[in-house]
Amino acid sequence: MTSAPVLQLDGISKRFGAIQANDDISLSLAKGEVLALLGENGAGKTTLMSILFGHYVPDAGTIHVEGSELPVGRPRAAIRAGIGMVHQHFSLASNLTVLENVMTGTEKLWSFKSERAAGRARLLSIASRFGLAVNPDARLGDLSVGEQQRVEILKALYNDARILILDEPTAVLTNIEAERLFQTLREMARQGLSLIFISHKLDEVISAADRVVVLRGGKVVAERLTGETSKAELAELMVGRRVTRPVREASTPGEVVFEAVGVTVRDGSQDRLKDISLRLHAGETLGIIGVSGNGQATLSHLVSGLVGWSRGDIMLFGQPVTELSVKNLIDAGIGRIPEDRNKEGTIGELAVWENAVLERIASPRFSRHGLVDRKAGMAFAQEIIAEFDIRGGGPATRTRLLSGGNMQKLILGRNLHDRPKILIAAQPTRGLDEGAVAAVHARILQARKEGTAVLLISEDLDEVIGLADRIQAIVKGRLSPAIDAQSADPRKLGLMMSGEWTSEAQHAS
Repeated sequence: MTSAPVLQLDGISKRFGAIQANDDISLSLAKGEVLALLGENGAGKTTLMSILFGHYVPDAGTIHVEGSELPVGRPRAAIRAGIGMVHQHFSLASNLTVLENVMTGTEKLWSFKSERAAGRARLLSIASRFGLAVNPDARLGDLSVGEQQRVEILKALYNDARILILDEPTAVLTNIEAERLFQTLREMARQGLSLIFISHKLDEVISAADRVVVLRGGKVVAERLTGETSKAELAELMVGRRVTRPVREASTPGEVVFEAVGVTVRDGSQDRLKDISLRLHAGETLGIIGVSGNGQATLSHLVSGLVGWSRGDIMLFGQPVTELSVKNLIDAGIGRIPEDRNKEGTIGELAVWENAVLERIASPRFSRHGLVDRKAGMAFAQEIIAEFDIRGGGPATRTRLLSGGNMQKLILGRNLHDRPKILIAAQPTRGLDEGAVAAVHARILQARKEGTAVLLISEDLDEVIGLADRIQAIVKGRLSPAIDAQSADPRKLGLMMSGEWTSEAQHAS
């Protein structure tokens, strides 16, 4: 790396109403360096990078790229200066091909064949150079999330990006996809590109970055070389206090509140779940592990009443049922933390209080004579804001303005405020910082202690081992027998996730 920075931010400040998102932030980036921007949800990381890429205009401060001042608030100027950004939520068209997505904005979409041929050749050359295999003719909507992210990166490189910003690049990736991504990033840095990635995942920061800048409350609070720090120190710097995850206490399970026996969920000609069996006990957490795409979402939807089943038997609170509806399950005391908080958990344009009461809007608590009781909804939202430490606005704030972590705490709060009998928690800490993870884990363990039956669906093995009493693996729509979490370790769970169900596994009881 050279001593002269390729990027310099000086005194960047940005306020949104009463919220000071960035407060006099300065940082630099060297050629060939991988810099991690670390901080809690809502610390100001994404705002700062959005200013760098021209999406926001700062209230104060300057940006220099390779010695020249960058005009603020102009994304095209940032692109021309060699800055590329890969957003957490991809800005691609699912109905277009890979090549069309990459060339859109750089060439006329319906240009002469020779230009499209040249674009294809350039795309394949870049893909080969950085080990980003891609089919230019594949329709984007047919690609996996990891492949779509690869296209976003290729689009930035196609625009001659020399500085690449990645916002929470592993938030929607499996562990294997995340490992491949960081191999690619290291190769990019080796070839002279400079990279900034926004994260709150300490393992990936330590392993992938050369240097870490920590934000807290919109300010730079620390800067460390990764070789001279530790996960414990970074967690404390990020949160402002020592962070420890809560420990599961021994407990005695109560009665069976939900049971599925030989259940199959069919979608058209395909079985999404195949002859699965599981039991949920009051005061117990059942953990479901598996590689993404093996039926976790369908299982969550089944227990939530979003999909029906074609074969098998389901018992709810000891009574056989022939169908499950969302409304009836909510009325019966079942809470749900969906896998996708943006698509299934909240409506971004609604206020925080509206999302807080959304699933229970028809209850007498929040409506009278067919009219929504706004005062009651606002009061309820204020209660969960205080109880669950939701930052970034009040009850009237548009939910889309909250950070991902605070949005997750809103969903958690509306479901746990009045203790549910069953809690379905699908990927409950995906995209959360270490402090928020510890807080969510504490809430789930407290609900379990108070008698809630928890169905925990997670790809984080440490999370499942730490929270669950029993564990089952889901592989190609099938569920393994359950094992006691006390006997679980990452290696054994990895074998279960690959379909190797050991003799130690016992049928769920």
